[in-house]
Amino acid sequence: MLARKSIIPEEYVLARIAAENLRKPRIRDRPRKARFIAKNGACNLAHKNIREQGRFLQDIFTTLVDLKWRHTLVIFTMSFLCSWLLFAMMWWLVAFAHGDMDPSTENPSNSTKWTPCVTCVRSFTSAFLFSIEVQVTIGFGGRMMTEECPLAITVLILQNIVGLIINAVMLGCIFMKTAQAHRRAETLIFSRQAVIAVRNGKLCFMFRVGDLRKSMIISASVRIQVVRKTTTPEGEVIPIHQVDIPVDNPIESNNIFLVAPLIICHVIDKRSPLYDISASDLALQDLELIVILEGVVETTGITTQARTSYVAEEILWGHRFVPIVTEEEGVYSVDYSKFGNTVKVAAPRCSARELDEKPSILIQTLQKSELSHQNSLRKRNSMRRNNSIRRSNSMRRTNSSLIVPKVQFITPEGNQSASET
Repeated sequence: MLARKSIIPEEYVLARIAAENLRKPRIRDRPRKARFIAKNGACNLAHKNIREQGRFLQDIFTTLVDLKWRHTLVIFTMSFLCSWLLFAMMWWLVAFAHGDMDPSTENPSNSTKWTPCVTCVRSFTSAFLFSIEVQVTIGFGGRMMTEECPLAITVLILQNIVGLIINAVMLGCIFMKTAQAHRRAETLIFSRQAVIAVRNGKLCFMFRVGDLRKSMIISASVRIQVVRKTTTPEGEVIPIHQVDIPVDNPIESNNIFLVAPLIICHVIDKRSPLYDISASDLALQDLELIVILEGVVETTGITTQARTSYVAEEILWGHRFVPIVTEEEGVYSVDYSKFGNTVKVAAPRCSARELDEKPSILIQTLQKSELSHQNSLRKRNSMRRNNSIRRSNSMRRTNSSLIVPKVQFITPEGNQSASET
């Protein structure tokens, strides 16, 4: 405004704006990498330019099961409707070829008796109704077959076979869609965030998994994979390089007994891709840890799979999950409101490699945490002591204010009498 009113030269204003822009630090956020697996387990992958679309028709049943519900219901309805219309046209042609559509056959003379192929089929509408009655076995009694036309008997057999096939395929497809394995995975939950902390003297990557249903997952196993973009020494770029990492389990296999929420632990050792990553380097890492839980559903016997992933922003360094399983009146109780809650704990900020090379770092970290804990306890005790002293002083003051002073009354004769009220 001042430059427009010619109070301040325009060249000075432009130079000042440029100087202010140079002083301000420009912080550019690192472009966020797309997740390979979403938090709900869906694969973030789009298939494009598929030329051989006919391969999907070779496995038509799986294609029907994979379709969305609205598409499945449309195909379900159209399959029955088209079959009814097709055989209605065939019944109409049979009746037309036999001459049942001729109006003269409705009232034949006494000398001749006309026998139609199907009784009461005089139009396409009646043929359509008879087609529905045949395929869904509805017998109203008005229309029925006769022995006059062998072709009509052949059409009847053919329609019954086709109807049974359509019923089997469509009902099987609906059943498989309602009993899909990923429906059971909706009640298998993972912690929203993962943590890295010290367990048994080593840095460990940990997350929590639980099952909300009482029916168990039989032979449940957990696998962890690290997905990152890598480049080979030859210069080949691998956009999705998958590396399996072991899970710390007292049992030799990865099977777990998922009767209550468990904390799955991966020890960061020399075999781990996280071996050279420190707390400061974690935010700069372009990696994604995929967790896969597989097992057999106890009630149906179907194999199910639940998935999730953790990126660098979702891994808390120096945290630990709070306990949620308690024993109450002889029964183990699980508090799912604290399922993803974590607390801060002492953990070295260095990588696992540096911790292996210099074990004294862990001792120093634990000593510092112990000192800080003792100092916090001292401060808390001193604050409690001061608060108690203040309360006692305030109570003394209130008690002293309630004491009634002694009052002396002087009589006219001059005698003094003291009375305490």
